[in-house]
Amino acid sequence: LDRGRQVKVKVDGQDRDGGWVHGGSVGQALAQLGVDTTGAQLSESADRPVPVGGMSVEVKSLKTITLFDGGNAPQQLRTTVLTVGELLKSQNLSIGADDSIDPGADVKITNGAEIHISRTGVSVINQTEPVDPPVQTVNDDTMTKGQQKVDDPGVAGEKIVTYRITQKNGKESAREKLGEKVTKDAKPKILRKGTKVPDSPPVDPNDAGAWDRIAKCESGGNWAINTGNGYYGGLQFSQGTWNSNGGQEFAPRADQATREQQIAVATRVRDRSGGYGAWGCKP
Repeated sequence: LDRGRQVKVKVDGQDRDGGWVHGGSVGQALAQLGVDTTGAQLSESADRPVPVGGMSVEVKSLKTITLFDGGNAPQQLRTTVLTVGELLKSQNLSIGADDSIDPGADVKITNGAEIHISRTGVSVINQTEPVDPPVQTVNDDTMTKGQQKVDDPGVAGEKIVTYRITQKNGKESAREKLGEKVTKDAKPKILRKGTKVPDSPPVDPNDAGAWDRIAKCESGGNWAINTGNGYYGGLQFSQGTWNSNGGQEFAPRADQATREQQIAVATRVRDRSGGYGAWGCKP
């Protein structure tokens, strides 16, 4: 007499329609019910005979998942565990206080799932860094203004700087400076700078009259004029024109320079532009 036996089945934590089977083992019964047990973990041995009174069987199916753990190479794993938390335990993986995991530990795993662990680490390091030599400027009235010379390049010092480093998945994501201590003083760099105002260049007699006529028209012939309108001196230089044509060799502004110095700068402007077009007044 072949009596039917009732088998109740739960697959990956979910109740599944069981049914009546005709004797045989647990493995045969599950096959009769259409349950795939390839690589699965069973709560009962597949060889165990199904008792006449029936039984319940839990099946944990085999799933292939990909694990991304911090900065490590992705791992493809085959597992029968049910949740992300169980997977971590089976792989002896721990999650630090500043780490995160997606999906969460209570989420059930499905075939083809991807598990991402974001690792955050904090460390404190000491780093040796150079200290730039401070610059000591020495004024020299034997050198023309605008000239400079390095008498001594100096020597860089050293300091130990303490940083708090935050790493995300093996890569630095933040750096906080906690302090520093100079361990070797830097030797100053000595820079000599000229303060001598260049001698006023001679004015070409052939040009003098032309420049005087322009100055008469532009400023009434007042070579020291500064009305506050943004233009300075007898030839009414803008500050940009004065600077870009070497006026700083003589004075900070055109109205502070001599007639001859202003004419020298104006001559450069004229020669570069090919004429007197920079002035509204003509010679």
